[in-house]
Amino acid sequence: MNTTILASTVWLTLLLAVGLFFFIRASVKDRIQQVKLASPETEESLLNQLKQYFYQRAYQVVAVDAATNQVTFQGIVRASWFMAIFLTVLAACGILCLSLVLSILFPTLTKVFLGLVALAPAAGVFYWKKAERLEQVSLKLESASTQAPGDQAAAEQCLVIVTGHRDELIQLQQSLKLKPLS
Repeated sequence: MNTTILASTVWLTLLLAVGLFFFIRASVKDRIQQVKLASPETEESLLNQLKQYFYQRAYQVVAVDAATNQVTFQGIVRASWFMAIFLTVLAACGILCLSLVLSILFPTLTKVFLGLVALAPAAGVFYWKKAERLEQVSLKLESASTQAPGDQAAAEQCLVIVTGHRDELIQLQQSLKLKPLS
């Protein structure tokens, strides 16, 4: 086999292995964001909707600051079976590819390299242990008036500043049909 082809194959496989490692590590990373969402509802009505939404998602109120109109919810985020299985399969494919390339370089150790595939479930176990965690979502309600161009009357709307996990914010926005502010 051509040594140039073999060297480039080993190099690309090692790069893919590094990428896979960081992908598995990133699967448990906190992705906290803050978004501003607008609603035509009154503050009281919107707060009741938000409380109901978070209670349905197994969050509980842990702090209320009446002075700043801020509420903090806390709940346990569960690990996903799909993601654990997906990461295990992905790790198995990555280790198998690396094993095959290393087997070409060191043919006498082929069985040892192929045996490394048995380490793949460690990726799923890593995700499963790290993904389940206590998470907080912080809400701050404000009143805001907007005026459309050419319109004399200003429309009252409620502004919600939400800080929490990116996926939770997306779900909240879709469920309550809140509009993001730029």
